[in-house]
Amino acid sequence: MSKKLIVTSTLWQMGSQIVMAALSILTVKFVAIGLTKELAGNYNSAYGYLQLFGILADFGLYAVAVREMSKADDTQKENVLGALLVLRTIILLISMGTAVLFVWLMPQWRGTPLPVSVLIASFVPFFTLLTGIIRTVFQINYKMHFVFIAEVLQRIMTTGLIGTFIFLGVRQSSNLFHLHMMLLFGGVGACFLFLVSFIYGNRFIRIRPSTDITLIKRLLLRAAPFGVAYLCLAFYRQFDITLIALLRDDFELQNAYYGFVVRMADMGFILPTFLLNSTLPILSERDAKGEDTSLLLGQTFMTILIIGTVAFLFAALWSRPLVALLTTEQYLSTATQPGSDTALRLISIPLLLNGIILYSFYVLLNRHMWKRLVLTLFSAALLSLGLNVYLIPDYGFVSAAGVSIVVHVLLACVLLPQALREMTMSVSLKEIRLWALFSAGTAMGLSLFAPILTNELSTVIGLVAMTILMGALGWGLKLHKELF
Repeated sequence: MSKKLIVTSTLWQMGSQIVMAALSILTVKFVAIGLTKELAGNYNSAYGYLQLFGILADFGLYAVAVREMSKADDTQKENVLGALLVLRTIILLISMGTAVLFVWLMPQWRGTPLPVSVLIASFVPFFTLLTGIIRTVFQINYKMHFVFIAEVLQRIMTTGLIGTFIFLGVRQSSNLFHLHMMLLFGGVGACFLFLVSFIYGNRFIRIRPSTDITLIKRLLLRAAPFGVAYLCLAFYRQFDITLIALLRDDFELQNAYYGFVVRMADMGFILPTFLLNSTLPILSERDAKGEDTSLLLGQTFMTILIIGTVAFLFAALWSRPLVALLTTEQYLSTATQPGSDTALRLISIPLLLNGIILYSFYVLLNRHMWKRLVLTLFSAALLSLGLNVYLIPDYGFVSAAGVSIVVHVLLACVLLPQALREMTMSVSLKEIRLWALFSAGTAMGLSLFAPILTNELSTVIGLVAMTILMGALGWGLKLHKELF
């Protein structure tokens, strides 16, 4: 039964992400069509800058909230949820306030559209992260279809509102009003997400703020180490966009190319998180009882490896047609200028390794091994900062993508052995063989289709065909029976 709950919960989250990804394609496309490269660069820079402060505002609370809510009995859940809401709100106000203040004080950004853009865009992480605490209600009750409904409706609203400008004939606009409204529409959608989640979540647990100071302090102390770890994780994965804005005079163009790719990669980065969030409550419960979790961990790891491999292959083999589909031809690389497709090809390696790092993160989180985790991620953040500061002034976003590869390789090599020593996993040779066959079949299909992806329509048809092919391949290899 527990395995079925994990699979169902994960599929709802992945279904939500797939639909949202499809709508994100339209959103990114609308922004690329509607705004000049310079304003599109500001759009991407604003969200990239806020990513770090968003992770700081998260402070590790979501993973801790899932664990604490899972362990609490029915009489305590409401109080724990209320305390988490208060704590999240306080941290959000401090973090977003600092982000807005800092961007206005930086001399490099005075006179640019970035400060106002960040101010408007800050509503997105504020309401999204506040919703994240309510999301734990659905996570622990394995009712993630409500999350699907809320997130899809939110993205339909945001995409529809931004799309109105394209419908009205806005093309390559340099008007700041259009930039600000596109950012504001994101905030409207995030607010709507919060309201819908609140209404649905209130059916399961009464959602009310709690000012239990003792409980708030306890939750803060438990979340703090992992909040630092999440901050380090965000630093090496997201701060390069802000460093480009700080270190390059042409940051608007650089982040126009790189920012869209980072937003695409976020979709691939988040998929393993859904599976791990679904696994964590049952993993924590079994581990606390002293039960054997090696089979569960092995199946989880192999599923994450398959997700990462698929993301890697698509980004590596279809980088140019995917960028052309998601943006416009002007974002493609030329003989003299690297473009977004160059960045996507480089980011394919972090997409493969990210799941391995997150798996190790969650295992160490479950065992409260925060000191080693924080030390490792902090070292990675320092390495990323040093390399980016040295390389970005000369090589721009290409070096940022290269640094991401170096950091992800080192982290995967360091964290996975730590996770294996802490909690063993059981992986059979048959599962490894099935993964290799599935990966080889997917790579072959992508390679065969690649030469005929000459326009947007052919790329869409190719995506549909590859989805069918991967489904048939997975079914033929009986991956669903081996891993689920």
